[in-house]
Amino acid sequence: MNVTIVPSLERKSEAQREVWGQTLVELGAKYPRLVVLDGDLANSTRAELFEFAYPDRFLEMGIAEQNMMGVAAGLATVGMVPWLSSFAVFLASRDLDQLRMVVAQPNLNVKLGAGYAGIMTGKTGKTHQSVDDIAIMRALPNMIVLSPADCVELRQMMAAMMENASPTYLRLMRDNLPNIFGASYRFAFGEVYVVREGSDVTIFSHGPQTVRALDAADILAREGVSAHVVHVPTIKPLNEDAIVREAERTGLVVTTEDHNKYGGLGGAIAEVLGQRHPTRMRIHGWNDTFGESGDNNALLAKYGLAPANIADEARKLLGRA
Repeated sequence: MNVTIVPSLERKSEAQREVWGQTLVELGAKYPRLVVLDGDLANSTRAELFEFAYPDRFLEMGIAEQNMMGVAAGLATVGMVPWLSSFAVFLASRDLDQLRMVVAQPNLNVKLGAGYAGIMTGKTGKTHQSVDDIAIMRALPNMIVLSPADCVELRQMMAAMMENASPTYLRLMRDNLPNIFGASYRFAFGEVYVVREGSDVTIFSHGPQTVRALDAADILAREGVSAHVVHVPTIKPLNEDAIVREAERTGLVVTTEDHNKYGGLGGAIAEVLGQRHPTRMRIHGWNDTFGESGDNNALLAKYGLAPANIADEARKLLGRA
């Protein structure tokens, strides 16, 4: 699906964690069975906004993620819709056995609000940076995996999640990011969105990395390269027909993401194209390493996730590097 994006100079910046908390409050007014379980991080994830609005529907579970997952499963079995508040690195790893056994296997309606995903985690360093969460969640049967580019998409995504009974992993960034989508944007599960038309190379991305992919396309345009940029907010289930269609547009594919280059969107797209439409491609992301503490721009540059690095991947594929 082609969508019109907001010009770069007109983009409003918002923090996904703030909008996540605000939207929980709005959804709480509409859905009385929505409850929030927090892993002692409500101030950081902004789940405390829901606590202030609906204290009787907010459960502070402490630093006990395994127990939190079990309680969420129990609540889901009696018709409640639990949303979990924690960091991505904890929801994807610390409580993985419980998630697998009591949520994914019985296919329960539990929503994971995975904050502080990726490299930009407020200088918390490698212990709090999730480099493998998508790979883990993709491998769990019944799990939907979502990664919004901006807060416009996030609001619509959360509303859609409340109308879907599947367990869902929602990947959220910490800091302010520009909104690329306008009032006409409409999120739908499984849809992919062409955010820039091009003819030389297709760039697939998800989450806020899509904004950096657009910036990379601007860099390439100044060199005479036309990049076709495709945003993939639903990483699982992946829309295979759309992936093949957009890859065919140029015959060359770069995937880019704020995640390990193994097991993320790049791996998912390689699986699809390898079976259905073999295509020359490069998988771009974290170079199979853990991170460190630092300023966002410095980390993006050091670990090769900045727009200039995405553009370089396209040059290599085109034989221009």
